[in-house]
Amino acid sequence: MSARELSNVSTKQQRIAELAKQLPDVCFTSLTYHMDLEWMREAYRQTRKDGAVGVDQVTAEEYEANLDENLANLLEQAKAGTYFAPPVRRVYIPKGGNREEMRPIGIPTLEDKVLQRAVKMLLEPLFEQDFLECSYGFRPGRSPHQALQSIWQEIMGMRGGWIIDVDIQKYFDTIDHGHLREIIGQRVNDGVIRRLIGKWLNAGVQEDGNISFPETGSPQGGVISPLLSNIYLHKVLDVWFKEMVKPRMKGKVFMTRFADDVILGFEKEEDARKVLEVLPKRCAKFGLTLHPEKTRLVQFISPQRGSEKPSSFDFLGFTHYWDRSRKKNWIVKRKTEKKRLSRKIKEVREWCRQNRHGPIREQHATLVKKLKGHFQYYGITNNGPSLGYFRIELIRAWRKWLNRRTHKGRYTWEAFLEMLRFLPLPQVRIVHSAYSAKP
Repeated sequence: MSARELSNVSTKQQRIAELAKQLPDVCFTSLTYHMDLEWMREAYRQTRKDGAVGVDQVTAEEYEANLDENLANLLEQAKAGTYFAPPVRRVYIPKGGNREEMRPIGIPTLEDKVLQRAVKMLLEPLFEQDFLECSYGFRPGRSPHQALQSIWQEIMGMRGGWIIDVDIQKYFDTIDHGHLREIIGQRVNDGVIRRLIGKWLNAGVQEDGNISFPETGSPQGGVISPLLSNIYLHKVLDVWFKEMVKPRMKGKVFMTRFADDVILGFEKEEDARKVLEVLPKRCAKFGLTLHPEKTRLVQFISPQRGSEKPSSFDFLGFTHYWDRSRKKNWIVKRKTEKKRLSRKIKEVREWCRQNRHGPIREQHATLVKKLKGHFQYYGITNNGPSLGYFRIELIRAWRKWLNRRTHKGRYTWEAFLEMLRFLPLPQVRIVHSAYSAKP
């Protein structure tokens, strides 16, 4: 795609965003006129090409053999209403790395991914003007570390308080189609877009050769699913918390949401308990259910304010807890969640076992990438001990499985450490500073 074509698409998106910002209460009835062959080429460029194939088994290489004609036909079918949304192929992956609990993932066809991307490119600039500062998940220019920083600043500003750790049970599987259409219709009433979204919601799921048609849910894995889920929870939780909850509270409150992971914070216990009482009713109104055990109220008050028992909560892979700083002040610290750390160590041990016979330099290169990737996400202020533990366990696992190679030659710790002088592994690195980052 040429720079000029890319600029044209970007200009159209900017125009959509500007209009949406200028007209916050207007329902847009015509958006798809922006979609042309240039738009579809950009949608294809942004679509992942190396993912698993859908039910039609068509690969990117096959689709690209006649790309412009295929995209032109796809665009014509979408606008004419003749596009048929194929079933999503369902596979299961371990939920959070736990092989006993599986998460369903939907795999659309490549062509379906391209069309979903094209529609997302229309809707995202519009709804980004509506979304609130409290949401961070699957939004351009936003990250989980910004969400973590926001929580840290809010809690430190209140010197602790009461935390509602919200867990929506099977969220992506229980999104109500009727409510979702209604919410989207308040802002977008373009017939082509609404028809396509309806087709995707009703496309069905293929599993073990059988096709089912769930009446609720948005298949995880679909290109447009994260945006639809954000649109839904923006209405269900974000706007409700800002307009209905905050004005009625006696103390400071905050909300931080990353997709369906939600933290509500309160300065006063009575405020927290009031919201905890009405929150299940609010969710039920839109067909959602809070997990009765995982949704909990946590007293997270600074010991400086008189809290006697230690408390903590988990969010986005980190455990938040109170501890003394080097200057002996009470601050909120974060460390890698215990289950996450154990899972990561287990994964790297298994990798070392399976790849022990490979060339040492190739093993080293992969382990360097694994360490850097781990530090890139978990390298947050005060998490040094957890990072160091992960690095040590990786080194131990590597030495153990190198010593299990079938040929002779064992690595004593002295010999192994000597090898690490020539093939060094990255040292612990704090990538995200709590004192310099902005939410």
